[in-house]
Amino acid sequence: MVVLHGLGDSMAGYRWLPPTLELSWLNYLLVNAPDSYFGGYSWYDFADEPAPGVARSRGMLFRLLDDLRAKGFPTELTTLFGFSQGCLMTLEIGARYPHKLAGLVGISGYVHEPETLVKELAPTATQQRFLVTHGSLDPLIPLAEVREQINLLKAAGLHIEWHEFAKAHTIAGLAELGVIQDFVKRGYQA
Repeated sequence: MVVLHGLGDSMAGYRWLPPTLELSWLNYLLVNAPDSYFGGYSWYDFADEPAPGVARSRGMLFRLLDDLRAKGFPTELTTLFGFSQGCLMTLEIGARYPHKLAGLVGISGYVHEPETLVKELAPTATQQRFLVTHGSLDPLIPLAEVREQINLLKAAGLHIEWHEFAKAHTIAGLAELGVIQDFVKRGYQA
């Protein structure tokens, strides 16, 4: 599982995830975003123009996945997990990467330029398995907008399992972690 943090965080903020998910057979790679941001890191500049940073980070993550493939970690046995900005990057990779992954988990994020994304889907995009969760109490990224974006991606043929939780901009404890565990397990049983 490749883990992508949110804005201002770092891989250190997700060291709790491997033991908490209790999937001891799974290897984890926690990744820092490329740009410094107030003591943490950022995948793209959300305040100005996100597109160049999204494209650059997408290229970086494509290379990372390609490198992992070359080192014997098959893409079809790799899950991508992202929170907030990391969720956006996870959706980007799932829609555009030319190889099928075991699964893509996006938590509390949104879709960058969804209409453009739908026009530029990789041939493998409709074979990918996505889990996207969001909070009805999220003060940073409104639920209704994200739900519309996800429905647009579903209408384009993407297989997205969508879950809403009564949560703010966070992970909703054991209930949400259980949904993530079940989704990840199913990706390795297929």
